[in-house]
Amino acid sequence: MHSASPEHVKTGQKHDSVYEIKTLVLLGLGFGLVGLDRWIVAPLFPHMMRDLNLNFQQLGSLIGILSVAWGVWAIAMGPVSDRIGRKRILVTTMVAFSLLSSLSGLASGFASLMLIRAVMGIAEGAFTPASVAATGEASLPSRRGFNLGLQLSMFSLLGLGVAPILATQLLRVVPSWHWVFTISAVPGLIVAILIARTLKDQPRNELMPTQVSSARPRWTTLFRRRNVWLATLAILCAMAGIFVVSAMVPTYLVEVLHLDTQKMGFVVSAIGFGGFVGSFGVAGVSDFIGRRNAAIIAFVCAAVLLYLFAQTGANPQTLFILLFGVSVFALGLLGLLSGPIATEAAPIGLVASSVGFVSGAGEIFGGGLAPAIAGFVAQHFGLPSTLTFALGGLVVGAVVSLFLVETSPRRRSDVAPGATLGVPKDIA
Repeated sequence: MHSASPEHVKTGQKHDSVYEIKTLVLLGLGFGLVGLDRWIVAPLFPHMMRDLNLNFQQLGSLIGILSVAWGVWAIAMGPVSDRIGRKRILVTTMVAFSLLSSLSGLASGFASLMLIRAVMGIAEGAFTPASVAATGEASLPSRRGFNLGLQLSMFSLLGLGVAPILATQLLRVVPSWHWVFTISAVPGLIVAILIARTLKDQPRNELMPTQVSSARPRWTTLFRRRNVWLATLAILCAMAGIFVVSAMVPTYLVEVLHLDTQKMGFVVSAIGFGGFVGSFGVAGVSDFIGRRNAAIIAFVCAAVLLYLFAQTGANPQTLFILLFGVSVFALGLLGLLSGPIATEAAPIGLVASSVGFVSGAGEIFGGGLAPAIAGFVAQHFGLPSTLTFALGGLVVGAVVSLFLVETSPRRRSDVAPGATLGVPKDIA
């Protein structure tokens, strides 16, 4: 099914809606499995602690090393994806991180786990900018925020929603946590095959430099865009909040609030289900109220709900509701900042580079260093202090978001008619 939308009439292109849907489904599933392979370690960690003699600080390091590797390779592979196309990178990296996740079950100690998760971070970091850019290129501009948010929401749904339930329930039927990692590889290999058969490297879209210019802009052109810098700082703050919560809350619930494993899995699943709603909800709403307004509101709401969560006792239902709310807004911010804001801030031909830089820099500092620091805080000041640390990140993010430039396609005509792609005329 092809449709001639207003955005494409002016370029003489017909939009391929069927390809848009196929791309969104496959890359949404792919990004969801990235989240599952990444975060399944958190609900399994209380069991791994006993078998491998690990501590809280090492948990933070295991989360952090993957994030740092992810961030470095997201930045490095974004420009590569812009040059050689998306498909080869997506298929290769998906097979790689799926197999590496299963190898985590063979780890015999902290050192081997660190090595495996570092290499996983390389594969997942390379996958991220290529997958987001491919979805953005396949989408109508008026649907880009919703589509990118929906794709990125699968990270939360599978990684932070399904993973804790799946892991804790599988522990009832498999011999040990080692088998849970082994089983996790199978879905990724299946989706990799489907991506190889379906994805096009050069879909026609106004984001592609086909008719605009024969010369590809330099990578350094990114740093002239105000929203690239602001989105990077904001996503660092958002990741420092939600990734610290995701890493530390499972152990906090068991060690501080003394919930059993099944209740812990129930409460922690709120992060994933809330993130699923928030990732497409916040980005989708931003198509109407604007990217900047959506970011400010989300940071403030996440901070308030996290404060209330930290004051709540061992009540699984209340904890679930509050954690669900935190995740709606905090993980929704990740989808908004690394999806439509990063995409619309990019010069033509550097979409994956922009997504890679924003998400990569955020991963290195917000997703990598922040959980490692939180592990140190937990070890020396107690697990409750890690929630205060995460709260601080969300508050700073709200301040940074005040300075974003509005780029929503539906609203930018109200800001500056005739603006360039994602940038008001005065800024361009």
